[in-house]
Amino acid sequence: MLPPVGNWIDRFTEYSGRAVAWLSLVLALVVCGLVITRYAFRISLPALQEAALYLHATLFMVGAAFTLKSDGHVRVDIFYRGWSPRTRAWVDCIGTLVFLLPVCVLLLMMSWDYVAASWSIRETSSDPGGLPWVWLLKTLLLILPVMLILQGVAELLRRLPVALGRVADP
Repeated sequence: MLPPVGNWIDRFTEYSGRAVAWLSLVLALVVCGLVITRYAFRISLPALQEAALYLHATLFMVGAAFTLKSDGHVRVDIFYRGWSPRTRAWVDCIGTLVFLLPVCVLLLMMSWDYVAASWSIRETSSDPGGLPWVWLLKTLLLILPVMLILQGVAELLRRLPVALGRVADP
């Protein structure tokens, strides 16, 4: 049983993951538009090319926490799948505490000034005809670790009672 804060984080992650999943459809349409304009009409549209980049970045960086929640990240299951639920829960807890959370904090610390500088000048594309929202794109460098930290906490709250033998694997 997840505490209320864990349920809130799960709902937030679920909602944001499902919402951002729609960007894959938009991305496919934008790429089709790019291909048609480039090869059928011999027209290059820098704004549309950058839009594809923005959509792709948003899809992956906001969707990472949803993937964590859904247990969809790549894992080497040679040993893991044969272990008991309690052992797997310990591995997940240790992995979250030793790898996920420290890497996310490091990413936040290393990205903060970079993103702040971009915001301070409202950085735009250096490509003529590009999009004027580079500062928003760079903000994803802060959104990614924050969302992963939140979902990492929810995963810890879910796995720790299993690791400690207090509840069965949910």
